[in-house]
Amino acid sequence: MSDNVILQIEHLSKDFGKNRVLKDIDFTVSHGEVISIIGASGSGKSTLLRCINLLETPTSGKILYQGQDILDRSVKAPKYRAKVGMVFQSFNLFNNMNVLKNCMVGQTAVLGRSKEEAKENALRYLEHVGMSAYIKAKPKQLSGGQKQRVAIARALAMEPELLLFDEPTSALDPETVGEVLAVMKTLAEDGMTMIVVTHEMAFAKDVSTRVIYMNDGVICEQGTPEQIFNDPQKDETKAFLSRFRNVN
Repeated sequence: MSDNVILQIEHLSKDFGKNRVLKDIDFTVSHGEVISIIGASGSGKSTLLRCINLLETPTSGKILYQGQDILDRSVKAPKYRAKVGMVFQSFNLFNNMNVLKNCMVGQTAVLGRSKEEAKENALRYLEHVGMSAYIKAKPKQLSGGQKQRVAIARALAMEPELLLFDEPTSALDPETVGEVLAVMKTLAEDGMTMIVVTHEMAFAKDVSTRVIYMNDGVICEQGTPEQIFNDPQKDETKAFLSRFRNVN
């Protein structure tokens, strides 16, 4: 494995009963890459992310993080997730905690940081996503876009090497989508390594270093945004992208 590769997926499959949702998935993720995974609903995109984050157990295959197979029983999921964080479409904030505590709890519980260090770190990342004025607010007092920015700050506070985004704008009102995409674009510009499952084609085209098109549980095609959006090779990719001809 190259020193630059963070994550390597080998022959990954996932069955739910008799339904095979992922079929022999192979790809690698290198430092600094922003990979957008696109495809129709039900194509296996979110299941792939959930397997990478160990929220689902793959049926077969390997997931190598820094050369170690994370499916090995010796791997502690919370410690691994601190390095490979995830931002969910439904935010998954703790409703009984304010914004600041939401961004501190993982640091103290998983990383063993002191409250003082966790607070300082949380404040820094809340500032980074434009949410430092809301540290005492509870999630119910926030808009969807604000909740998602807090969720991103919470993930960043763990200082992960790789950040997974599972359709981070799909639960948002149209007017708040832009504020979350702007934060993600800034992270990409800062060099954060990201895998983003998204229906936001403009983001995939403008921000990604690589785009993966999934269809029916397989990686149908992958390449640079220019290759995928301007010169797709597979008929399935062409048919999917024909719905998004107005992407600039």
